[in-house]
Amino acid sequence: MSASAPAPATVAQGHPQRWLILGVICLAQLTVVLDNTVLNVAIPSLTKELGAATSDIQWMINAYSLVQSGLLLTAGSAADRYGRKKMLTAGLTLFGAGSLAAGLADSTGQLIAARAGMGVGGALLLTTTLAVVMQIFTPEEHAKAIGIWAAINALGFACGPLIGGFMLDHFWWGAIFLINLPVAAIGLIATITLVPESKNPRGDRPDLLGALLSTIGMASLVFAIISGPGHGWSSGRVLTSAGVAVVVLAAFAYWESRIEYPMLDVHFFKNPRFTAAIAGAVLMTFGMGGSLFLLTQHMQFVLGYDPLEAGIHTAPLAVTIVALNFSGLAAKWATRLGNPAAIGLGMVLMSGGLVSIAMLASGGYAGTLLGLVLIGAGAAIANPAMAHTIMSSIPPEKAGIGAGINGTVAEFGQGLGVAVLGAVLSSRFAALVPVAASSLPAALAVAGSESEKARIVDAYSSGLETSLLVGSVAVLLGGLVTAALLRRVEREEVA
Repeated sequence: MSASAPAPATVAQGHPQRWLILGVICLAQLTVVLDNTVLNVAIPSLTKELGAATSDIQWMINAYSLVQSGLLLTAGSAADRYGRKKMLTAGLTLFGAGSLAAGLADSTGQLIAARAGMGVGGALLLTTTLAVVMQIFTPEEHAKAIGIWAAINALGFACGPLIGGFMLDHFWWGAIFLINLPVAAIGLIATITLVPESKNPRGDRPDLLGALLSTIGMASLVFAIISGPGHGWSSGRVLTSAGVAVVVLAAFAYWESRIEYPMLDVHFFKNPRFTAAIAGAVLMTFGMGGSLFLLTQHMQFVLGYDPLEAGIHTAPLAVTIVALNFSGLAAKWATRLGNPAAIGLGMVLMSGGLVSIAMLASGGYAGTLLGLVLIGAGAAIANPAMAHTIMSSIPPEKAGIGAGINGTVAEFGQGLGVAVLGAVLSSRFAALVPVAASSLPAALAVAGSESEKARIVDAYSSGLETSLLVGSVAVLLGGLVTAALLRRVEREEVA
């Protein structure tokens, strides 16, 4: 038997050490997700100790997400082509090396370069971890295993500011990167020892041009989305980057439809189950990512929380997701309901949570707490069902590219949500604020009286409410449409 073919036990009963392997995978996944948020709390320290300008800070944050999102499809394809264990090992090595370089950096340029290197490792880890989950668990266990995998994302989102704040209270800023080293080392040893190798047995030829086009196209798209709020959607930087993204991604789609061994088989999109799940995932991450980004700003700018306090007050969302997924309750409900109903119910709950925050946040934390719990419960049910639907719509030998698609959709939806809902907030704020300013801190800085400051804060709260309601509508529509389309596909398959 070749190294690339899974053992019979892996197919029929699941890998005998699959739950231990899942623990290793989740540990590696956690470090990747943490580094999406942990740097935010270190901005004051970096500004002071490295003399970082605002543009430097933006690149420190964005270098990681740009490289990671740009390489997701390429990383997934490489995992299928060369072996998921090999790429998981490479991802842990690159991520650990990048973390070491970031922790020891003594200039902004070095830190930006190190963050970009970490992004390469992060892309490999995000795709290979989900692909390995699909290989080592039986189809009956996929829902629970993916639920635990997805819960780690929520845990990382919540714990990033908390861990970053704790480390900065006790150590210098480089420690927030060096804590990745023991995790990467443990993960590397466990991967080499425990994780079975698997890859596409066909051994398709590498699609180098497709990899180049997808990387340039996705990085340009994400860069346009990131740049829009700060530079203006009609600025030359944003329009140029968006134009490059459109042209290059169109060329990528054309190229993939013409070659014999495509990196991304465009025939996937002819599967109505796959396209319905993709559309729902975009709308879900659009509403969720944008709304929660704005909520953290509300907590800091309006309620006066520092980043650590804001992280603590948003933690109930992650706690709910982790509790429901690690207990297996979310998987049981999803199995009993079926994926279409689970996605619909979960996104209705998430939409209700956003409405609760929009309407009740100004009255105290209770309304926000209710909203966070509802969002967490909905995400615990809908996210794994959505990921499972996407992954099960793709041949098992293409699990890596499936994971890349799943990650790319999440990155795109979240970035688009931050951009669009941020624009809604800014527009509403600009229409209501009694002074000429582009942001809440700028408006408060030029306000003359306390009553004027109060009107400015009210204007910001009104803009936040409008944005959250727009996000809730997107999530609700996404859930209802996706559930209806998937239900129709199931009826047609039965008939």
